[in-house]
Amino acid sequence: MTSTVILISGRGSNLLALLEAKLPGRIAAVISNRAEAGGLIHAREHGVATLVLDHRGYASREAYDAALADEIDRHRPDLVVLAGFMRILGDSFVQRFSGRLLNIHPSLLPAFPGLNTHAQALAAGVRIHGCTVHFVTPSLDAGPIVAQVAVPVHGADDEAALASRVLAEEHRIYPQAVRWFLEGRLRLTAGRVVLLREGPPAPPLAAPVAA
Repeated sequence: MTSTVILISGRGSNLLALLEAKLPGRIAAVISNRAEAGGLIHAREHGVATLVLDHRGYASREAYDAALADEIDRHRPDLVVLAGFMRILGDSFVQRFSGRLLNIHPSLLPAFPGLNTHAQALAAGVRIHGCTVHFVTPSLDAGPIVAQVAVPVHGADDEAALASRVLAEEHRIYPQAVRWFLEGRLRLTAGRVVLLREGPPAPPLAAPVAA
């Protein structure tokens, strides 16, 4: 049976989507760097073990990363999933879990890496925004892309409206990508994503759509 560990820092909406997706195997643990993270409640309600490992109790980023990696390894996971884990992980941590560390980012990477992606998109005047599932590498938000979903940007959008539209797609695409991995259909080989899937390719998307 496959095993997954999920890392969170906040409200845990993507975590909840993963918990409700009835993924293969078991979610062995949810670990947060913040005791107040709302996602811990979701995990407990679903009978998943939780742990708070507060980064403020460590003298350095490297010391925290090492302690976090040791806690993760206690569960012997096949996959580690970042679901709103708001810390930059160091090279040693990323390399330790290379090929089995997934993240979701609220933009169509490589556009708008880092924070405040919706504000960046609105400021740039793009007509299409979205989210990206990718393998994590030492370079921030630059790992090999697994899947992306695009949403239109409307003229009346503010950050909250755009974020809500993107988040709905995050909740759809992230469980699917995690399922692919746990079913053995997704892997990282020589730095490239290999995905075995059925069905025709998705149609092209354009926005705005002419009347």
